[in-house]
Amino acid sequence: MTQQELRAAEANVRILIVDDHAIVRKGIRALLSEAGGFEVVGEADNGQAAVLLAQETQPDVILMDLLMPGVDGIEATRQITSRQPKARILVLTSFAADNKVFPAIKAGALGYLLKDSSPDELVRAIRQVQRGEPSLHPTIARKLLQEIARPAEREPAPEALTARELEVLQLIAQGLSNQEIADRISVSESTVRAHVSRILGKLHLASRTQAALYAVREGLTDADAASAQEE
Repeated sequence: MTQQELRAAEANVRILIVDDHAIVRKGIRALLSEAGGFEVVGEADNGQAAVLLAQETQPDVILMDLLMPGVDGIEATRQITSRQPKARILVLTSFAADNKVFPAIKAGALGYLLKDSSPDELVRAIRQVQRGEPSLHPTIARKLLQEIARPAEREPAPEALTARELEVLQLIAQGLSNQEIADRISVSESTVRAHVSRILGKLHLASRTQAALYAVREGLTDADAASAQEE
């Protein structure tokens, strides 16, 4: 091993912590300080600040919460990886739902860890991601394997969706509830429920989760992609 490689191996892993709860950020900072070998180079309490800090600090690993006000963790991950393709992002969240897991990984996250993991598991996951290796909580790894192994029952018909239905499908894929979607597109919740029902029927799907997965697989999570699909 060269002297340069030795210095790189001995250097602290530079961490950016992204979480909207100050107590969580403080706890992670304390944990990493106790573990040793880490340097927290910044903290952000929302996705927009995370995108700016990631560009400014160029951390080795970004610990990314998902549910935050304004720009959420999935969108922040997407923006960061589009600007910095080599960015290494480890999602650290309480949510294991499919409509969070698959969009986060699709957005470019290299790891996905749940907040009930042990300190040792967090440290190990950070080091794996820093080396460019995927790191998935067992629950998340199981979901991915099950999804890969699941055969498609019927061929969906995305061309049958209207522009508004495609818009609702995008928002479902982002993990929004019916009420949140209603607020976003300025309609009633009952109207959103009707849209969701028609989407599931047209795509031959049984649940919102399957609809979210379909949207991610087909690249319909971006507005441009949805417009192209409608055309």
